[in-house]
Amino acid sequence: MTEPLHSPESQVQLVRTNESDWKPLNEPGVSGISVKVLRFDKGTGRAPTFLLKFEPGTTYPAHDHPAGEEVFVLDGEVTFGKHHLKAGDYLYTPPSGKHAVWSKQGCVMLLCVPEEVVILKNAHTGSPSS
Repeated sequence: MTEPLHSPESQVQLVRTNESDWKPLNEPGVSGISVKVLRFDKGTGRAPTFLLKFEPGTTYPAHDHPAGEEVFVLDGEVTFGKHHLKAGDYLYTPPSGKHAVWSKQGCVMLLCVPEEVVILKNAHTGSPSS
């Protein structure tokens, strides 16, 4: 018996992260960040759930979260705006929350970002370069 096209089972996505490679985050002006996609949404054409790895000294520019963000730090340390996080820490940023991100020593994080972020120009959001 086959599953109906839109059954819950047909939407299950299993990712074995130990068997997949880190891929460079392909965004203009961003380097030192790698990604592993955990869930891809065909309807929006983007991945709302993913792992990010920051190399030591990496920054991500100031940005806005139209639909918020959830972050769980798996390894290392990272700063989101004024919030310094270590392995085991969780941060919820509400919709329209803004910050830059940087990691002095490097880190690995689990993120859930429901909508694409909007990079901000000339914004002060607590990054070391702002």
